[in-house]
Amino acid sequence: MSDADKSPGKTSIQVIERMMTLLDALAQHADPVSLKELSMSTGLHPSTAHRILNDMVACRFVDRSDPGSYRLGMRLLELGNLVKARLSVRDAALAPMRALHRVTGQTVNLSVRQGDEIVYIERAYSERSGMQVVRAIGGRAPLHLTSVGKLFLAADESTRVRSYATRTGLAGHTRTSITDLTKLERELSWVRSNGYARDNEELELGVRCIAAGIYDDSRRLVAGLSLSAPADRLQDSWLQNLKDTALQISRGMGYVMESEAA
Repeated sequence: MSDADKSPGKTSIQVIERMMTLLDALAQHADPVSLKELSMSTGLHPSTAHRILNDMVACRFVDRSDPGSYRLGMRLLELGNLVKARLSVRDAALAPMRALHRVTGQTVNLSVRQGDEIVYIERAYSERSGMQVVRAIGGRAPLHLTSVGKLFLAADESTRVRSYATRTGLAGHTRTSITDLTKLERELSWVRSNGYARDNEELELGVRCIAAGIYDDSRRLVAGLSLSAPADRLQDSWLQNLKDTALQISRGMGYVMESEAA
């Protein structure tokens, strides 16, 4: 083998190609597949297939059912649902977001949850917003420090909220960040009672946000719409505009309120 064949870049590509070959092979079967069968169908040596499968099991891309048998893992479903949510929500949200920005003149963000963070997937923004955008589209932020993140935490059971607090340690970014579980639970109770969430300079000093939830046809929270403004400019009157826009987007996703369905 030449030095070029042994280069790290080429080796990494080969590993990824072999990983995808194994995933494609698993996708052809509804039931768990044995290592022997995977090796035969992919042409990979059993030891090579076993090593790659073990790595994918550790990352939850593959589940090990019986000893020596494998099937696609739940992590793939999670990622697939995230991509689906991004595509469908963004399509439904873009025009209403721009309309809300025209009314308020402030930055409008569309975010989804991924694990313990939110991911910004779309934004309506202009120079007249009077605020520098720190987190670009694709950027992430902790759930407990953002208005949209609090929407998702408020939708969780209390045990999941406590698990989140344990995993993350509720690290703060500013002096107003909520870093105590009791205070966070109190804040989430407020969110449930009021139907929207707020960020009082908890992620970035000088920036306040309000957020309303976006729901799909199964009434599941799939995204959050937030309005960000300089702390001294956020107006109470914008809350209804935000809620109306979030409802408009939700209806575009097939959402029907319980009162309308009755």
